[in-house]
Amino acid sequence: MNRRTLFLAVAMTGATLLATGCASTPPAPAPRIVMQVSDGDAAKWNLALNVANNAQKELGADKIQVEIVAFGPGIGMLKFDAVTVNRVNDAIKAGVKVVACENTMGAQKLVKADMNPDISYVPAGVIQIMNRQQQGWAYVRP
Repeated sequence: MNRRTLFLAVAMTGATLLATGCASTPPAPAPRIVMQVSDGDAAKWNLALNVANNAQKELGADKIQVEIVAFGPGIGMLKFDAVTVNRVNDAIKAGVKVVACENTMGAQKLVKADMNPDISYVPAGVIQIMNRQQQGWAYVRP
C-alpha cells in the first residue's frame, strides 16, 4: 500500500467514525446536586430531603447523584437521636449521600458515637461544597 492509499484509508476510517458517532465525545455525567444544610431547623432538613426525593423521582434515583452536606447548626439533625433520623436513613437507603462536617463536630464537641451511624464525614463542609461545585455539581440551598 502506498502512502496516498494509506492516507485515504485512514481519512475514510476517521470520517466513518465521525459519521457513525463512534468518535463522539463521551456522554455527559449524570446530573449531580450538592445541598447545603446549615440551619438547625427540622423543617429545613425536611425540605432538603424532599428536594432530594423529588429529584430522584423526576430523573430516576440511578440517574442522579445527590449529596447533602451538613455543617454549623444543621449538624444537629444528623445526631443518632434527631427527629429527622428516620427520613435521613430513608434518603441514604435511596442513594443520597449525607455528610457531616468534622470541623463543626469538633467545635460542638461531637464524636461519631453521637451521630447517625449511616452518615459519612468530610473534614470541612464548606470545602466539600466548593469542591463539588468545581467538579460541576449544581449547588442547592433549600
